[in-house]
Amino acid sequence: MHIKPDRDLTSLSGSLLIPLYIRAIESQRTDALLMDKQAVEIISKLELDDTFLSQSQVEAEVQVSILLRNRQFDRYARYFLTQHPNGVVIHLGCGLDARFERVDNGKVEWYDLDLPEVIELRRKLIGDESDRYHLLACSALDPTWMDEASFYKSRPFLFLAEGLFMFFAENQVRELVLALKDSFPNPELIFDAFSSFYVWGNNHRVARTKIGAKAHWALKNSKELESWGNGIHLVSEWYPFLAREPRLAHIRWVRFIPLLAKTTGIFHYRLEQA
Repeated sequence: MHIKPDRDLTSLSGSLLIPLYIRAIESQRTDALLMDKQAVEIISKLELDDTFLSQSQVEAEVQVSILLRNRQFDRYARYFLTQHPNGVVIHLGCGLDARFERVDNGKVEWYDLDLPEVIELRRKLIGDESDRYHLLACSALDPTWMDEASFYKSRPFLFLAEGLFMFFAENQVRELVLALKDSFPNPELIFDAFSSFYVWGNNHRVARTKIGAKAHWALKNSKELESWGNGIHLVSEWYPFLAREPRLAHIRWVRFIPLLAKTTGIFHYRLEQA
């Protein structure tokens, strides 16, 4: 089966198709940072034209940073499930990522959430729902999805948002974070964010290549969310360009320049109800 993505999906390829393509290519390496057989299968089904393939070639260090972020999100999810084997994980803005298949412990209740057109494509390329795997076809900003997920409120919750919040306005991110805090019992939230400098660079690249989506929100510092309301606590922060990864050795010098070293990171919070 071969599927050609709609124009609207291709316009979102910076957050949807390019990471998928990078994971597929990486999974064919013997020293892969992340193995994703699903990505290989999906790319083989998609009819990606030569223009997309040529424009999707990002710099090697950016490609590695994307893979390191993917892997770190997997590690966070696995660690949460070692602490809470019967927990609930909700992947906001899941795109075409098959994280459930990579980290499933046989007990987790998992939700993948994305826009209806993305979920429709997931059903075609990856498959439908199962006993512990659920699909939510709506925007993360639509609060109605919380009603369905609240069925499991007696269990610990982890929310993952990879490649999502930077495409919302700041007030939208704040309202969503506060809604998660107020609607679920002391959940954990893990998301990645761009610095202001990286938002500028991303938007310049999008304007030049016409691939991807413009970013809007930049995280000023890791403590910023704690000022949004009582009960928001930073647990940890992680930056791919500070990782001791041999494939980043040629740009190790950026570690000493905060503007570059912390252009993108992953941030882990606990959201405690008052």
